[in-house]
Amino acid sequence: MKKREKRKSAFMQELHRDINTLKELPWKKKIEFFWDYYKWTAITGIFILITLCTFAHIFYEGQKPCRLRVCVVLNTDENCSSWFQPFIESLLSDGKPGAVDINLDQPFDYDNKYYYVQEIEVMTTISSGRMDMAVCGPDMYSYLLALNACLPLDTGLSRELAASLLAEGKLVYDTANLTQDKNGNVNPADGIDGYYAVNLSGTEFHDLYNLTQDSTEPLYAVIISNTEHLADCESLLMALLQL
Repeated sequence: MKKREKRKSAFMQELHRDINTLKELPWKKKIEFFWDYYKWTAITGIFILITLCTFAHIFYEGQKPCRLRVCVVLNTDENCSSWFQPFIESLLSDGKPGAVDINLDQPFDYDNKYYYVQEIEVMTTISSGRMDMAVCGPDMYSYLLALNACLPLDTGLSRELAASLLAEGKLVYDTANLTQDKNGNVNPADGIDGYYAVNLSGTEFHDLYNLTQDSTEPLYAVIISNTEHLADCESLLMALLQL
């Protein structure tokens, strides 16, 4: 206890000394003094504040009534907001409560050196129930598969829609739940096979926003497995496929 009190006393003395020094300095020198002596403390405090604000925002957004949340990560830099506007108006015309949120700002690119941050953002969004559906390219689709976050469409969709998409060859057969262990190894026995995505090739949406000279990668529609808004997800899926 004596050592702790001694350390506390020394800290308070140092703090009082710095405060008195600050009082005697002109404004510009005060900033320089504070930055020289408390730079890392300030940076740590700002980081903690940003983190708390981010989680508070996530919690707040999660509480807002929303009937459909869609994450769109295109292979191109095209802006598809104009395509979604008439869909939103049509969906909301039934008078049911809840907004429709189309997130066009989520980056996801494994060529980006900060891709792990993007993975955390997507995982957090899904685990907090703020993503019902994703329209994305191969990078994000592969991550959703690894998370086992994709709804098996052959069993999850209505029987008529699933049968139609199977007959047209639109459903994508893949393996989910394949993640690396701490040694970087993947156990194939952990894999779960199924139809987890819809290939949007040949659709108007694909031709408008994915069919460019710079993009040859496929575009998928994925329904997130923990969605509570399957009917509205099916409505968007049919709109994308022009059914």
